[in-house]
Amino acid sequence: MDNFRLILIMALFFILLLMYQAWQQDYGPKSSTATPPKTHSSSPSPATPETATPSTTTTGPSELPSTLEKTNPASGVIEAPLSYQKVLSSATPLQVETDVLKLELDTYGGDIRRIDLVAYPLKVETPTQSFRLLNDELPNLFVAQSGLLPADNAPTHQTVYQSEQTHYRLADQADSLEVKLYWQNDKGLKVTKIYTFHRHSYIIDLKYLVTNASTQPWQGQVYGQFQRSETDLGQSRFVYTYMGGAISSPNKRYEKITFDNIREDSLMKEHRPGWTNGWIAMIQHYFVGAWVPEPEQVYNYYTKALDGSRYVLGLYGPPQTVAPGTQHSFSLKFYAGPKSQHVLSALSPGLDLTVDYGWLWFIAQPLFWLLEAIHGLVKNWGWSIIILTIIIKLAFFHLSATSYKSMANMRRLHPRLVTLKERYGEDKTRLNQAMMELYKKEKINPLGGCLPILIQIPVFISLYWVLLESVELRQASFIWWWQDLSTPDPYFVLPLVMGVTMLIQHHLNPAPIDPVQQKVMMILPIVFTVFFAFFPSGLVLYWLVNNVLSITQQWVITKKIAGGV
Repeated sequence: MDNFRLILIMALFFILLLMYQAWQQDYGPKSSTATPPKTHSSSPSPATPETATPSTTTTGPSELPSTLEKTNPASGVIEAPLSYQKVLSSATPLQVETDVLKLELDTYGGDIRRIDLVAYPLKVETPTQSFRLLNDELPNLFVAQSGLLPADNAPTHQTVYQSEQTHYRLADQADSLEVKLYWQNDKGLKVTKIYTFHRHSYIIDLKYLVTNASTQPWQGQVYGQFQRSETDLGQSRFVYTYMGGAISSPNKRYEKITFDNIREDSLMKEHRPGWTNGWIAMIQHYFVGAWVPEPEQVYNYYTKALDGSRYVLGLYGPPQTVAPGTQHSFSLKFYAGPKSQHVLSALSPGLDLTVDYGWLWFIAQPLFWLLEAIHGLVKNWGWSIIILTIIIKLAFFHLSATSYKSMANMRRLHPRLVTLKERYGEDKTRLNQAMMELYKKEKINPLGGCLPILIQIPVFISLYWVLLESVELRQASFIWWWQDLSTPDPYFVLPLVMGVTMLIQHHLNPAPIDPVQQKVMMILPIVFTVFFAFFPSGLVLYWLVNNVLSITQQWVITKKIAGGV
């Protein structure tokens, strides 16, 4: 009975994890073609008009107020959301190529409309088809927009710029590439929007160079925002990962801003103070887009829900004054690429937490560091997982031994427990009393194996998230047909072998004296095998190796104590 409970502890924790993921899939934010409710937030950023007329001589739609305190930069063109339909206005597309990125900018707003990650194929089977992170079409709309305010005297993301050419490419011997967009009005204000791309980098520098050729001082501020649709990216129902917004705030270094939060306008209702060393991000499995302002300046956040199941998350900086006859530059950094912890942590404090290891991140991050160090030696992620599993097993060797000794002693007592069951029949009170007397006489703690297992559970869950969230394991090959450890085994070999190891473990464990419990224990390996058939191969590999090591240790201890297996 007690050992039955012991085995169920591990199963319960794991099944609860699966239930949580299923709940997120069923009841979490969902994509919809219905129009979300419009939000009306208080100062500093109420709603704005949702249509725009491009202009080359003025700053944008005349309806936009002239100060940020009376406007939210977020707006878009309303059209009925259809599959693969453009909902953003366009002027002239600009193609940009570097060694790691293929982009499409647009002179309408100078937006970043599309980004393909050259080094990350969409699938292993199609190595020449790059993964598209940013996209300007529904249903998976995800674009980066920026501009200057006030809207009646500066270029917003609804203003048309001029460009020198339509195609830019990073030269073979060059380390950087500049793309310049130009705008001016009839009041003597000139703005050059400059994107700077770097070799081997997913970081893009954005600078607004403002030249005030008028006779009056000009005051303005910069903003950057994401516009994204809420959509299903084809994620497995058995593996849930977060997709949505995130910010670094005075309250938390990493705070999720879900699509529900944006619909409810909860960010604006809390009246957050300005924040230095902050950032905003849009996250999905393995990849992230982020706006990172200058660290020493105070920036504020805003959100807005648009028609067509589209959402805006943005930030804006403090007002800056440009005297007549002078220049001033506004700077932002933009990141669009893999969730590489080393790059993100160097870019801005807390940005590496977008690699979401959950509430056990303080355990998961050292595990990833160790896994990465092992990979640096063996150059294969599959073997790295195996070696890491062995190291973890060795670290818990004595705790596991304590648990297995308790199980072995219970196995030794099993015939006597069965005799007690037959003697007292359905009298559970007398049966439990007799069992406790037997445990006391034999100096056995029936719960002696629980604590060691409970101590190990946080480590196992942390490693689960490391293997699930780390982009380094995306499309990582192992051996034979296992060419992508982030996807399920196409031939179900690993899950089936893992199921066999669970049956062996079932045989090694002391059998419950209750026939019903015995049947439940027999079913558990089958249930787990079905679940794991849809899990990433890397996770199944870890669980399989852990089972094999556990079986070896438990078999030796059981044979020594119980005398037979």
